[in-house]
Amino acid sequence: MAEIAAQPFAFAFRPETTALIVIDMQRDFAEPGGFGASLGNDVSRVTAIVPTVKRLIEGFRAAGLPVIHTMECHSPDLSDLPPAKRDRGNPSIRIGDVGPMGRVLIAGEPGTAILDDLAPLPGEIVIKKPGKGAFYATGLGDDLKRIGAQQLVFAGVTTEVCVQTTMREANDRGYECLVAEDATESYFPEFKASALAMIRAQGAIVGWTATTDQVLEGIANA
Repeated sequence: MAEIAAQPFAFAFRPETTALIVIDMQRDFAEPGGFGASLGNDVSRVTAIVPTVKRLIEGFRAAGLPVIHTMECHSPDLSDLPPAKRDRGNPSIRIGDVGPMGRVLIAGEPGTAILDDLAPLPGEIVIKKPGKGAFYATGLGDDLKRIGAQQLVFAGVTTEVCVQTTMREANDRGYECLVAEDATESYFPEFKASALAMIRAQGAIVGWTATTDQVLEGIANA
């Protein structure tokens, strides 16, 4: 066991039971013309963290630790897309509509793909999720049990929505959770800051936060 220098206090790191979960680093959220941009967001905030996320992934791979990727997407017939989700807000293109990168957030479409620099390797788990949390309507829980995971490190987007939602789901299921602060991002800096504060508040009520360097140092010292 090693320690990761985290907030609000050191994270007791057990690499043999730890997995990295990279949330929704997809073209539709990171590139011009995608769903994120259609909502009026500055997607350059997402692309800016790609090198850090890549470094975190490579650190886990080099240590032989599991890397899990999630993709928010829906079936082509939209049977898993509630109207309340599709009809919300006022984007220029809605989920399921045809955009510059194919049908928005539909499984198998170009825009739904994970960014090339962060692409899963053969054998790595890829979770296709129809909701914000990665446990909802997926096999993630079974996959984590199969690989013996008890601690989860998180990266990806967005901090306050899909990342935090999945961390809260995991926390309720008994997992110890840590988010790599500089390997996650929001379209709104104040939302990211608030989400990180909520996660580590009240003695890590949802989980811990640490930098990518601190996580990788913990792996190296384990």
